Amino acid sequence: MPLLSPNSLLSSPHIATINSVRFFPTGRSGLLNPTTLHRFYSSRLSWQASSPMATPSSQDNGGVPGVAASKSSDRIGEIKRITKETNVHVNINLDGSGVSECSTGIPFLDHMLDQLASHGLFDVHVRATGDIHIDDHHTNEDVALAIGTALLQALGDRKGICRFGHIAVPLDEAAVEVILDLSGRPHLSCDLTIPTERVGTYDTQLVEHFFQSLVNTSGMTLHIRQLAGKNSHHIIEATFKAFARALRQAVEYDLRRGGSVPSSKGVLSRS
Repeated sequence: MPLLSPNSLLSSPHIATINSVRFFPTGRSGLLNPTTLHRFYSSRLSWQASSPMATPSSQDNGGVPGVAASKSSDRIGEIKRITKETNVHVNINLDGSGVSECSTGIPFLDHMLDQLASHGLFDVHVRATGDIHIDDHHTNEDVALAIGTALLQALGDRKGICRFGHIAVPLDEAAVEVILDLSGRPHLSCDLTIPTERVGTYDTQLVEHFFQSLVNTSGMTLHIRQLAGKNSHHIIEATFKAFARALRQAVEYDLRRGGSVPSSKGVLSRS
């Protein structure tokens, strides 16, 4: 089949229609990238109005104190979390291109959030100030809580997504496996053995606490298992890269599902 221009795609007889959403054939190269498909229809066919997969239901802030959530018609979550200890603003676009603009006052955490954006192909914008003159604990925690709530908002009713992600990522001598399920049920199993107490000024105990906080607000089941590693920086960075790639798998659209919720119950919730 010859290549088609964007204009000719709209009238091509080779496009199938399922639940008012038209899909391209897989061909020899396999399935089209769901993100590419989503972007094309967003600009050409008013995707938000025609497809249940691209219009999440409105989400509240998950009952997290101090959080005000904004509404969005796209897969974008924007959260402001203000407490006596921190002031956090997070914006995440699940269908982004890997843009990262993160400033938390914790350089190593900024570096890890860059991995989340780059390897997940999410646009991640984080601005945070906090009581880091005490230590990094509160800022690390509240950034993770806000990111989890932004994910919850961006995912909406989770219709059409793949839901599960599983990958193992190496970084030199280190290797970390991540398995996750966007189930709506928060659970963390974290099996990391980080040999030093700090990387730079960052307390390595905060890695597990970051993911526990993110899991609690996003409604995610997350398993992290260290397969190998001796260097603390490598272990932690491999963890964030693996998490990003597994999350990318889970949030992408499953074209065969046709916009239905990926659950035999017909709903994915946090309860």
